[in-house]
Amino acid sequence: MKLPDIATLLEDAADQIADMSRADLQIMLRRAALLLRNSGSIAFEDDIEEALRDLSGEFGKTRNDTVRFIVREWMEKNTHLPVHDLDEDGNVDGTA
Repeated sequence: MKLPDIATLLEDAADQIADMSRADLQIMLRRAALLLRNSGSIAFEDDIEEALRDLSGEFGKTRNDTVRFIVREWMEKNTHLPVHDLDEDGNVDGTA
């Protein structure tokens, strides 16, 4: 038997809020908060976090945007993603 996910449980609780016990509601809200807190971030060691903070400040980007940028650059340089090259003879429409 498969247990319902947290989103389904929260939707059901919202539909039956008057029938929910305070303790059950607290448990579901804490689980949802934990999932949200952990969903958008990757935890690194302290030295990497410090370097990310410094780079984010230099780039003027958020930490997550900086991580995305680094991963994209690494994937392009290691041929996991196509690199968008401009050849010397190509037309650049006045922009480089």
